Amino acid sequence: MASPDGKVPQFKRVMLKISGEALMGDKGFGLNPPTVERIAREVKSVHELGVEICMVIGGGNIFRGLQGSAQGMERTTADYMGMLATVMNALAMQSALESVGVNTRVLSAIPMDQVSEPYIRRRAVRHLEKKRVCIFAAGTGNPYFTTDTAATLRASEMACDAIFKGTKVDGVYDKDPSKFHDAEKFESISYDDVLSKHLKVMDASAIALARDNKLPIIVFSLDEPLGFRAVLAGEGAYTKVVENP
Repeated sequence: MASPDGKVPQFKRVMLKISGEALMGDKGFGLNPPTVERIAREVKSVHELGVEICMVIGGGNIFRGLQGSAQGMERTTADYMGMLATVMNALAMQSALESVGVNTRVLSAIPMDQVSEPYIRRRAVRHLEKKRVCIFAAGTGNPYFTTDTAATLRASEMACDAIFKGTKVDGVYDKDPSKFHDAEKFESISYDDVLSKHLKVMDASAIALARDNKLPIIVFSLDEPLGFRAVLAGEGAYTKVVENP
């Protein structure tokens, strides 16, 4: 399906990965409902183009396992707490999406039947085919794995065409553009260069998994109005991480 401006999306099924911090807005902690609603409307604008959408949302706005571990908490326990934080964010996004008319399912890697469905791959695929947005919660269900890795794993299982990583900047830079005015942006870059240059796109295991499955990663700004929709149409500002740029 083409958008009203005649642009046809490049991809049929995509994974949108956003951090928990993206839901905070200008707050320093937790959820900012207007921000969650704005992101939901971004997702709706893409969903209306006929694109099948998977989502993974981090939990750093509520609890981050690594930080808990660094403060003396046992790492496995801290990571499970972080997974539960992602479920809270997934439920908030589900509520926001359904309030704007988008049918949604939350599928959790940790079974909690009262609030979500258990993650079953074939069931998730069926939801996507029925044009429901699938939000995958609780990471991979295992400690020591980040939500970046969970997003890449689920994108591979769902046969997504690409991973869209929504951040606060409009792509991948050679250094932090908020600190260095001479930071240079990459239009495209290889998985191996991301790893060798230690660029903070995703963690190393997520990049390696994407490389092994030839899954493009598109980094764009979630703060740009209708940025997700524009990038899907091949417009807007972004960086593409691929095998051979």
